[in-house]
Amino acid sequence: MSNIVDPLVGQIAARVRTERERRRWTLAQLADASGVSQAMISRIERGESSPTAVVLGKLSAAFQLSVASLLALAEGQRQDVPDSAGVRRSGEAAEWRDPDTGYLRRQISGPHFPAEIAEILLPAGATVPYPAAAFAFVRQVVWVLDGRLTFHDGDTVHELDAGDTIELGEPAPRVFTNTTDSDCRYVVVLTRGPQP
Repeated sequence: MSNIVDPLVGQIAARVRTERERRRWTLAQLADASGVSQAMISRIERGESSPTAVVLGKLSAAFQLSVASLLALAEGQRQDVPDSAGVRRSGEAAEWRDPDTGYLRRQISGPHFPAEIAEILLPAGATVPYPAAAFAFVRQVVWVLDGRLTFHDGDTVHELDAGDTIELGEPAPRVFTNTTDSDCRYVVVLTRGPQP
């Protein structure tokens, strides 16, 4: 039985396959580069499995994309996303839920806006780790709107409360954790940096 729970699973499947094929990688090569099993990648590409945030982090790192970029590229494939500036109603925003943690990501900016802006809801007790490579070639700010976020930036731990921001520096392994009993809501603003 499929665990597909949101409409973006098909777009994510197509984007992962497209990114792999653009690099002329086999499933085995992507598995080696990402640390995700060939079987799981195959299920994701066929749209039979909704990847977790951790798996998306590993795949995006292998592609040298941020998770936000990988999801934004997938969301950009949707036919109902407007191509021009203007009002986007709350109900029109693409949402993706991690089937493991309940982490909910809502895309704020459209696919043609120069910065990727997403609102994240991190449930109580949830932890989402990402490898350093997921942050390569990006500049990113995290802004906590509600609740408390325990943010591990490499070996440094930051306790961020509502209103706090952190601008991320050089790529490092990072962990977003909600150690409280209530949800944490934050915004991620990301721009692409120069690539070698």
